[in-house]
This record gives sequence, C-alpha cells and structure tokens, in this order.
Amino acid sequence: MPTLIRAFPALPAALVVALLTLAGCAGYGLQPGFSTRADLDRTMGPPAMAWPEAGGGQRLAYPTGPMGFQTWMAQVDAGGRLVVIENVLDMRHFAQVQRGMSQDEVLRLLGPSYPGWTIYFKARDELVWEWRYCDDFMEPARFDVLFDGTTGTVRSTLSSVERMSQPWGQGNRRDWCSR
Repeated sequence: MPTLIRAFPALPAALVVALLTLAGCAGYGLQPGFSTRADLDRTMGPPAMAWPEAGGGQRLAYPTGPMGFQTWMAQVDAGGRLVVIENVLDMRHFAQVQRGMSQDEVLRLLGPSYPGWTIYFKARDELVWEWRYCDDFMEPARFDVLFDGTTGTVRSTLSSVERMSQPWGQGNRRDWCSR
C-alpha cells in the first residue's frame, strides 16, 4: 500500500484506498457510474428478469445457477448507466425475506430460483423456491422460501448446508466456495 501512495503523490491516501476498494468490489469488472447497460449485456448476457424502477431505471437479475452460487442484481438509471451491482445470495438479503411478502417481492430481492428445485407440496398447500449460495463459513448451502400455496405469500424460510443432505453429514465441499 505505501508504494501505491508514493506512486500517486498528488492523490490523498484516502482516495487511493477508496479507488482500490471500488475496483476490487466491482462484479465482473463492471464499475458503477462508468459501465452501461450494453456493458452488462456484453459481460453477463441478457438478464433473466428485469423490473422498471422509479425515475425510468431498471433492476436486472443475472443468476448463475443452478450450479453457481450468485445472483447478481444490477440497477441502471434512466440513461442506462450502472448504479450498483451486487450478489444478493447472502444472509443480509435473506434476512429481508419476511412472512407475508409476495412472490414478486421475493423475486425483486433475490432474483429467480432454479425452476428444477421448485416444489409444490399438495398436503401442506405449500410452494418452495430454492437458491444455492455460499454461507458465511464458505460452505455450499441452500436457502428455501416457503410460500402459502393459496395466497402466494411467504410462510417461512429455511437454510441448510449441502453436506447435511449427504448420509450422516459427510462430504467437504468448502473448496467449491473459494473466492
């Protein structure tokens, strides 16, 4: 870090740190404020879903499933400039899923789940959507949202690590989540 500050003596140290942080956090090399909707489409392909935002912008979902661990959610302004891009499959976003939310609200928050993992349980009148993600311990896990089959609103959520689905909890898949 000191060599970077010496390399840019005209820039305050805090600005150098902020620029490095911004560059390191940009998903797929996309940079908020600089990248455009065309850059998003070129880099990530077409979005799986898109929603209009107030002011003419859009919210765009780019899931990497079924075997990927991220869903990138991007927001572009009315001029097509990238405002923010972030992986929404994490505990901070999962905690926002609340009882009574609609299916559309969950989709806008987490993006689409993998259709092959969508299950309807007739006896419980319950629809389950599932997402794959890396938990806080860098272990592959699944996050489920359980919807009331009649009203289509969230009943509850559930999260579990994938190794628990193995006989007697066997299997180490942490290397799958290496960043």
